[in-house]
Order: sequence, then structure tokens, then C-alpha cells
Amino acid sequence: MNLIDSAFAHPTTDGHPSSAPAARTPDTRSPALPADHTQAILEATKEVGAVLKTAGRPFALVGSVAAYAHGIAVRLQHDTDFALLREDAGLVTEALRERGVRIVDPPEDWLVKARAGGEEIDLIFSLAGRPVTAELLARAQTLPVDSVHMPVLAPTDLMTCRLLALSEHHCDFGPLLPMARGLRERIEWEQVRETVVGAPMGEAFLHLLELLDVLPRRHGS
Repeated sequence: MNLIDSAFAHPTTDGHPSSAPAARTPDTRSPALPADHTQAILEATKEVGAVLKTAGRPFALVGSVAAYAHGIAVRLQHDTDFALLREDAGLVTEALRERGVRIVDPPEDWLVKARAGGEEIDLIFSLAGRPVTAELLARAQTLPVDSVHMPVLAPTDLMTCRLLALSEHHCDFGPLLPMARGLRERIEWEQVRETVVGAPMGEAFLHLLELLDVLPRRHGS
């Protein structure tokens, strides 16, 4: 740790739409996320953010909702993510339980999952394989999230974490491009470059930004 959801015509098995109505069979697939889940996720973010502020422990909003708080136009579809120190997990989860937020302990040991207002919340202790630190949270910026002010991961840290999380199994540059364009002047790009050295997908994305003239081209690029 981060966290930026209609009915569709179903093709036949040969890939072409069916011209005749098919017999109905039970649909056991997970329902598709609505096209725009933004407001529902923002409401859950505000609710949980208010509890975390009251708990008095350091935290920061991360993921897609953090990008939204920084002014990036994104549709929120999945969940909202908060980074906190591992040693504060017990206190924070108890505070959430007291406010009626359901806590779910996943098999992973780097986060706790919760549900608020029907939305999923991730409380993350490790971002891109690196432990959340007090220094990282201290660099967070307090920003309004749909009227509630809360700490939001700083742009440089947000971009760095997103790039380090890329892998051969998950490498979607699409959501990162508008973030890079929108936060271009607020990101310390040299710091990002130094941090992602040796991370092939992160380095490839920075090179792509040069080809798109989002970043100045380095000598020899």
C-alpha cells in the first residue's frame, strides 16, 4: 500500500453476439462493478478517515482515492486504502469496530480489510513490499477529501509506490498516465528515478513519460 465499479450484452461461444435469446442459466459470476462508484467510496473514506483522526495515530490516504484528493480526475471503482504503522493496527481496528465498521482479517499479513457503508477498506502496513514508516506518514499532506480533511500520501511517495507495485503480472500504465501528467510539477522525479532503479516496469514507465514529453528526455534517451 494503494486505492481509484450495467448490464452487458453477452457474446456466444464463437465470440459473436447471439441473434436469438438464449436460455437463462444461473449466473454465478461476481456482479460487474458499476461504471462509477466514486461517491460511495468517498463516503466510506470520510467515515473511516474521521475515525482514524479521532484515534490519534498517524495514517495517510493512499491509492486511487489519494490521487483523487490531489485533484486527478479518476473514477473510483474498487476500494479505498489507508497506510498506517503496523504497531498501530490493534488500536485502529478496535476504534473502527466501536464505530460499527466490520473488520475482516485476510490471509495476507501486510493489511487488514474492513467494510464501511458496503464499501471495502484496506488498512495497509506495507506499500509495494516496503513497510510503512513514520517518516513516510510524516510527509503526507492534509487535503480535503469531499469536505473532510485528512492526511494524503505526498505526490512523490504516491508515484513511487505505484511504480514499485508494477510487475509482469500487473502492469497497467493507463491509470498512471493521468496521475503523472496532473502531478508532474509536484513530483520530485529524480527521487522517483533513484528509488525505482532496478524495477523494470517502473523504469519503463519513466521512459514512456520521456517519449510522451511529460518528462524531459535524459541524455542518451
